[in-house]
Amino acid sequence: MLAIDSLTIERGEIFALVGPSGAGKSTLLRLLAFLESSDQGALEFENNRANGIAAPLDARRRIAMVFQRPLLLNASVRDNIASGLNWRGIHDPARIDRALELVGLQEFASVNARTLSGGEIQRVALARALVIAPDVLLLDEPTANLDPYNVSRIEKIAQDLHRANGATIVLVTHNVFQAKRLATRAGLLLDGHLIEVAKADIFFHSPRDPRTRAFVNGEMIY
Repeated sequence: MLAIDSLTIERGEIFALVGPSGAGKSTLLRLLAFLESSDQGALEFENNRANGIAAPLDARRRIAMVFQRPLLLNASVRDNIASGLNWRGIHDPARIDRALELVGLQEFASVNARTLSGGEIQRVALARALVIAPDVLLLDEPTANLDPYNVSRIEKIAQDLHRANGATIVLVTHNVFQAKRLATRAGLLLDGHLIEVAKADIFFHSPRDPRTRAFVNGEMIY
């Protein structure tokens, strides 16, 4: 259960949400993706009220989410990446080619996506999100259980996207080191409560709350 008084995600930032398993991180991300509705309170997107699937379609289409365990179509890598464009009535092979190149999967374009390795599947899911050029990209533990090569590659893709078009990225991770590498701001979620939010240098080096300090130091706080 989430009990968050307020949280503002700033345009163009990389916001990392850290915390132990079960803290409510993924639930919060699903709320931000308009996949779930809050029981109380309000969610605003660019000063407009938006909540769950009742949110305006144009707002929902500006947001893309990559899940920890993405579901792929029983189809080629290329067709999976094209699916978001197809649902929007867009036919643009060049955009698909650029997305394939961005995630380094050109040689797998015709391969059935479900036969790929975990890291490759994650890159397909990321390309499927990137090809629609979202204003907001939500990443739910995008590198969990991946090898260091794929972790590094996916982190670089996220950083390149941020630099290229100023996309807002919200990253949910239990990996403090990853959050430290990527985030411009970070927040700690614990038992559904937002404990502290601060710029990355403050959050990771001089947090105000002792629970944040303990978490970033790798201590057990739950």
